[in-house]
Amino acid sequence: MSATTGESTNYHAGPDAVAVKKSRYRRVAKPRGNFELWSWVFMRATGVLLLVLIFGHLFVNLMLGEGIHAIDFGFVAGKWASPFWQVWDMLMLWFGMLHGFNGVRTIVNDYTEKDGTRWVLKGLLVLATVFSIVLGTLVIFTFDPCIDPSSTLSVCTR
Repeated sequence: MSATTGESTNYHAGPDAVAVKKSRYRRVAKPRGNFELWSWVFMRATGVLLLVLIFGHLFVNLMLGEGIHAIDFGFVAGKWASPFWQVWDMLMLWFGMLHGFNGVRTIVNDYTEKDGTRWVLKGLLVLATVFSIVLGTLVIFTFDPCIDPSSTLSVCTR
């Protein structure tokens, strides 16, 4: 016995074969973008970069100096007087925030059932991420420890 679909075939189906009806609906393949692939690659790349940035930050702050007891306002002021450390901390901030944003975005996509809820949560996530990145970057690059004229910090007496 052979299953037929109304078209001639060059094979004989087995005894358990079921006839397949052609669908009356036209199926159109949607072109899929590579956004999720690049999102996955971004997570791995920023994860590695964050490991380097964070462990470099911890090594310089805790091992090369006098340890945790030397970290205070003056230490941060001295560090942020150097453009190198400003860029280092900015990269830590940006990569950390974007890495976290991407992870939470994936969780929202996986666990929200309603499109409206997903839209609201992702909108709030974008708003919080942009706010944190902009505010943190402004703090890093506009930080002025010498705003007080009577400051006795070593970076202010240069």
